[in-house]
Amino acid sequence: MNLSFIAQVVTRGTDHMQSFREQVLRAAELQPALINSHSAADRMPADEQLRFFEAALRLEQEIGIPIAHETHRGRAFFTPWQTAAVLKQLPELTIGADFSHWCAACESMPSLEDEDVQLSLARAIHIHGRVGYPEGPQVSDPRAPEFAAHVETFIGLWLTICQHRFDAGADTMTFTPEFGPPPYLQVLPLTQQPVADLWDVNLWMFQTFKQRFEAKFLIEREPMR
Repeated sequence: MNLSFIAQVVTRGTDHMQSFREQVLRAAELQPALINSHSAADRMPADEQLRFFEAALRLEQEIGIPIAHETHRGRAFFTPWQTAAVLKQLPELTIGADFSHWCAACESMPSLEDEDVQLSLARAIHIHGRVGYPEGPQVSDPRAPEFAAHVETFIGLWLTICQHRFDAGADTMTFTPEFGPPPYLQVLPLTQQPVADLWDVNLWMFQTFKQRFEAKFLIEREPMR
């Protein structure tokens, strides 16, 4: 079976750049399709974040493997405006789109009309397929009718990313359904019983987006991974 994979790195400690470099070099030995990174920290000063991402770009060029810096709470890209501030200064920097975290950080849904969001859509090279809502990063069950508008918003964002990628010459798009276990997944009080089956939710999210993807891009491509 000819499988490829996406590596994940998570910077930590007092020296985020050193942590990043060590993990990226280890991951690169396995030749992943791309590396998704939880990069830097939200509390880092702007100039320090900029130096981090400048060094990250140099390392990406050194290893020759795409690196996507995830939009994630607690990280440098924890809001649309903070992400845009860095992206505007570094035109070659790319992101891993997990906009569900912005729902929690901003207490609002990301919008296709927002200029900062638009910039992130244009720079995203990988998608984490989780649907958030204005008070949190993960709806309890995306199949529920009360979350239909939330799902539609996120699918619109993801399809826009795909369009940008194909317009730029890419021939594949990577998508990871990423609804997570508790405490991401809500549980019932007292019993702590999960309110939905996590495997079923992620499978439904992948299949639903795959259908929408195929309906929009009616041309022959390598299957979405």
